[in-house]
Amino acid sequence: MSFALELRDVRKSFGKSEIIRGANLAVQPGERVAIIGPNGAGKSTLFNLISGRFAPTSGSIHLHGQRIDGKKPYEINRQGLSRSFQVSNLFTRLSVFENIRCAVLWSLGHRYAFWKFLTDLEDANDRTEQILEMIKLDKRRDVLAMNLTYAEARALEIGITIAGGSSVILLDEPTAGMSKSETKRFIQLIRDVTEGKTLLTVEHDMGVVFGLADKIAVLVYGEVIAFDTPDAVRANARVQEAYLGSVLAEQQAAGAAA
Repeated sequence: MSFALELRDVRKSFGKSEIIRGANLAVQPGERVAIIGPNGAGKSTLFNLISGRFAPTSGSIHLHGQRIDGKKPYEINRQGLSRSFQVSNLFTRLSVFENIRCAVLWSLGHRYAFWKFLTDLEDANDRTEQILEMIKLDKRRDVLAMNLTYAEARALEIGITIAGGSSVILLDEPTAGMSKSETKRFIQLIRDVTEGKTLLTVEHDMGVVFGLADKIAVLVYGEVIAFDTPDAVRANARVQEAYLGSVLAEQQAAGAAA
């Protein structure tokens, strides 16, 4: 059985600056993986390489055994990988329902046709209703995206990300900017909607990381220095020295001050 996602000696340079320095990662189908590391470690660049926004300078990226490096983002999406972004990317003047329906149309085989009415596409409408229930926005279906709360907008983005039925999901800091109570609810939401799927997420909140991930990949200076279970990563001396110890100390200090 092939890995759901595999990076083999992936490197990315911008001019003379090498940002990703031989990253290797092999993610099993159904695993939830959190990617952590200090600012400037290359986490966003790695996501951009996997999702096709950037092409690697060298190395290869495989999705279910098929090479995807160098392909366009929409081609990678059609092969079963979908991604959310740090910055909201919604159709703000469309309703919650319409945002999700836009995302499901292609996966169901619908293409542009001026003689078709969207209201007549029962399969698309039914699938949209199912996703709205999953992300707990069914009661907000007719609200314009611009009028959602921050947490609701992030939930809608998750819905759009999973709407195409992709088996591999990339979430870029999904809980950033949320309160503790919102974050707790959102962790459970992510667990629910990615059940049976492969998940990679970039996160800075260690509470989210340890509460969500089956495995943690630690990225430092463009290299994956550890990839293991949360307990093993927490106990890894190299990780503590490079990153984890200082982050946990900062978060504990912030919690005590609060």
